[in-house]
Amino acid sequence: MENFKISARQFAILVILFSIGTTILVIPGVMAQEAKQDAWIAAVIGTGIGLLLVALYIAVGRMFPTKTLVEINETLFGKWLGKAVSLTFILFTLYSTVQLLFYVGSFLTTQIMPDTPIEAIHILFACILIMGVRLGLEPLARSAELLFPIFVFLFIVLVTSIFLPPVQFKFENIQPVFETGIKPMIHAVFLFTSIFSLPLIVLLMVFPVSVNQPKAAEKNFFIGILIGGICLIIIIALNILVLGADSSARQTFPSYLLARKLNVGDFLQRIEAIMAIMWIITIYFKMAFYFYATVIGLAQTLNMKDYRPLTLPFGIILVSLSLLIHPNVIHSATFDKEIWPLYASTYGLVLPILLLAINVFRKKIHQK
Repeated sequence: MENFKISARQFAILVILFSIGTTILVIPGVMAQEAKQDAWIAAVIGTGIGLLLVALYIAVGRMFPTKTLVEINETLFGKWLGKAVSLTFILFTLYSTVQLLFYVGSFLTTQIMPDTPIEAIHILFACILIMGVRLGLEPLARSAELLFPIFVFLFIVLVTSIFLPPVQFKFENIQPVFETGIKPMIHAVFLFTSIFSLPLIVLLMVFPVSVNQPKAAEKNFFIGILIGGICLIIIIALNILVLGADSSARQTFPSYLLARKLNVGDFLQRIEAIMAIMWIITIYFKMAFYFYATVIGLAQTLNMKDYRPLTLPFGIILVSLSLLIHPNVIHSATFDKEIWPLYASTYGLVLPILLLAINVFRKKIHQK
């Protein structure tokens, strides 16, 4: 198994890109459906909960700093039960990778390249994904370092374009504030957390075992999730300010429509390519870490010395499943709202709490 180490700074960048991922394009519409004009408030609360979840994941990582999550499962649950739990976790990461590949194909074929077969897009993106994961963790982290400034620059261009004349937004779109009831707000916060922060459990396949400065990485874990949350709060707020809550709720990809509507002095128009590039950069790294966790996790579960022989067969499985996972976008949206939050909570909340509880119980037994 590879022994590459990444820096705490690289880890922070990966946390930012992973947490934003699909969220930047998909979450504004979902949040607007649930919380209307108060969607940005739900995102603020969800970011706060994300910081608490990061503290939970750091606590799990501290228990066995030289082991990945899969190895921690075997240590605490025992060999066979640990392997069984790890296999279900591997299925979770594989399914998540498939889901993201479906998003890529759906977005590109509906918004940018409608005449291109979705199979071709899935195969091309999967090839790039396999190449990145085969090269290993260190090249992935370095490529994230190179692409992150591009993401930041495009994000700044997108946000500042909205404030340049003619002004694109209306403050009345976010009024009245706090009109949403408690139940819709709680549901919106749960949805945001399930997409934004619960999947961060996957990074325990990298943190702290593959980070050369674990203490600094802990601080950067918080910084990364906070920056990611602020970016998403800004995007959600801008969607509502410019498009309105109702229009945002009706769109599958409202952030893309937001970028399309921007008009700076009748000169800079239709800059939706900026949003598309930002989204593709972030979703690639989110998908890469899901896929990395899948193949590394299976290799460790099966006691293989090298994970690379698994990348190609799993890449083929990935493409095949991405064409079967959802018959249409409506089915995908229903899954995201009704099933995904509970599925993500199983691994992002229940599993780490269970691991911590078992570790405390084991320590008490050994003390006796």
